[in-house]
Amino acid sequence: MDAQDWDARYSKSETVWGVPPNPVLVEFATSLPHGRALDLGCGEGRHSLWLATRGWEVTGLDFSRVAVDKARAIAAQAPRRVRERLTYECADVTGATFDAGYDLVLSAYLHFPPPQRRALIDNAVAALKPDGILIFLGHDSLNPTEGAGGPQDPEILYTPADVVAEIDGRLEIRTAERRMRETDAGMAIDALVVARKPTLGS
Repeated sequence: MDAQDWDARYSKSETVWGVPPNPVLVEFATSLPHGRALDLGCGEGRHSLWLATRGWEVTGLDFSRVAVDKARAIAAQAPRRVRERLTYECADVTGATFDAGYDLVLSAYLHFPPPQRRALIDNAVAALKPDGILIFLGHDSLNPTEGAGGPQDPEILYTPADVVAEIDGRLEIRTAERRMRETDAGMAIDALVVARKPTLGS
């Protein structure tokens, strides 16, 4: 799906993904010290907003202008101190470049063919400061045959091992595993990788 397709999808309902953050983000980010976070493919901003309410300075990016506008509208209802920690931008996350100053980079359910996925991972790794954490989460390659929901095109799905291979030793892998997630359609299978950028000189 391109940006126009996602614009159309986000235009059809009030919130496509719901309001609560994904439990994986809550699990891994709650214990992290607050810093700067980059939410790649932020959609309507549920993860960005959750992080900002907990003290993070957050930049959310999405290539759907409709999604970014909705994220801003939702954030406008938050307290001022939360709004001031949030920035939303319309951008292609596979082609954008970022300064290497983020303590947390999140990629949740972004699915591209392998060349674009590698570009996404390259950009995410480059955006992390030393000790920064990458959370990379999406629909696993097993999901169409053994799980429920999500995209059915095998080209854009991946396994934890695929992500680890594309990180290619640049980060320390802390978690690389399949996760089961209950949905209205049944049990979904996700691929999760959590990794840390080594401290300079380590």
